[in-house]
Amino acid sequence: MKLSRRARRRQRHYGRMHRAGGLNLVSLMDIFTILVFFLMVNSSDVKVMQNASALPLPESTADSQARDTLVVEVTPNAILVQGREVARLDTGDPDLAGLAQELAYQRNRQRQVPAEGLEVTVMAGRDTQYRLLRQVMQTCVDEDYRRVHLAVEHKPMEVANG
Repeated sequence: MKLSRRARRRQRHYGRMHRAGGLNLVSLMDIFTILVFFLMVNSSDVKVMQNASALPLPESTADSQARDTLVVEVTPNAILVQGREVARLDTGDPDLAGLAQELAYQRNRQRQVPAEGLEVTVMAGRDTQYRLLRQVMQTCVDEDYRRVHLAVEHKPMEVANG
């Protein structure tokens, strides 16, 4: 028996409506690609310095962001440059010759030393003795790291209610 045009149209329509649905992966991949690029671009605004030894840094209301510089970390029992131990502080009077040697090595790896000196960030805890901190900073200056920055923990400025 031959079906009429109307009956064939009904069969086609009925067949279309009761098929298993499909998922368009192309548009889904496009959305995820855009999302990945968005997150990559916006995540670069935040600078967090690695504080491996969990030093309690001093708090400050400084607004400038941290830059990628050489990091000298002063812990209670050692001095680290870029995470590598260069001097021990367990002995009574600290010997900073290892720090000076490492800074000289890092300076020599630079192509050119700017006239204003190289940058270094000193990361020391709140309870670090000022005398030791001054010796570390003076050693940095002696090795042409004259732009010394101190790492601090950002504390939001409090607004006075008045």
